Amino acid sequence: MERDLGNEKLINERFRLSGRREGQEDSIVSVGKASFGGGNISNIAGPCTIEDYDQTLEIAKAVKEAGADILRGGAFKPRTSPYSFQGLGKEGIDILYSVGKEVGIPIVSELTTLKYLDIFIEKVDMIQVGSKNMSNFELLKELGKIDKPILLKRGLYATYEEWLSSAEYILYNGNPNVILCERGIRTFETYTRNTLDILAVPVMKRLTHLPIIIDPSHSGGKWWLVEAGAKAGIAAGADGLMIEVHTDPDKAICDGSQSLIPERYKKLLEELKIR
Repeated sequence: MERDLGNEKLINERFRLSGRREGQEDSIVSVGKASFGGGNISNIAGPCTIEDYDQTLEIAKAVKEAGADILRGGAFKPRTSPYSFQGLGKEGIDILYSVGKEVGIPIVSELTTLKYLDIFIEKVDMIQVGSKNMSNFELLKELGKIDKPILLKRGLYATYEEWLSSAEYILYNGNPNVILCERGIRTFETYTRNTLDILAVPVMKRLTHLPIIIDPSHSGGKWWLVEAGAKAGIAAGADGLMIEVHTDPDKAICDGSQSLIPERYKKLLEELKIR
């Protein structure tokens, strides 16, 4: 394969820890029994937001049976409008934690402020940094000081290098367990919620040794686009998927329109042969 000499200079100057050097193997990040990177493909699934205990438990059982390795669920929701549902907060984390223990599945949730870092360290298996916080460098610095896997979503307008720079902040401060997540970027197109950048997978595979997963739910914004986005991501070489699943999407508090029902999620994983 032809060497990218410009890439080597970039790594030496800016991405000393996150950049892939010639011959370097993929890093593998483990969350419970799930592993991302190095040929491993793992799956994250669950509701956009935690609504109540029974709903979360029902979805958790369904996605685990379908083949999910990690349960997702938002407790703190950084919404664009102050009038939108902001999540259950600490109560939501307590629910997610209890359900994870009962079902026997690791959990991931988004941390929006350092105020709740201690709670996340105690109860959450993997901490998500959302797209709106990708450039919150003080948050990234502190996450670099803990021993928890970090799921770093790409910002709405972030370039590949800016995204990788955010990962560098975490690695530089001591935490090597970073997973990148492509969740769509803002373009001129308005039909879809965001534009899923499939080429981010091979580009980041070239630039970094860190694992990268695809979130086809937030990119398309429509449930019927999720399957195509997921398949494209895996075909491009992604190390996993993060998909929103709800047992009753029509009644979901938020983002029901982009959520798969458990039966479709199970069928998707079977078609991808990663169940």
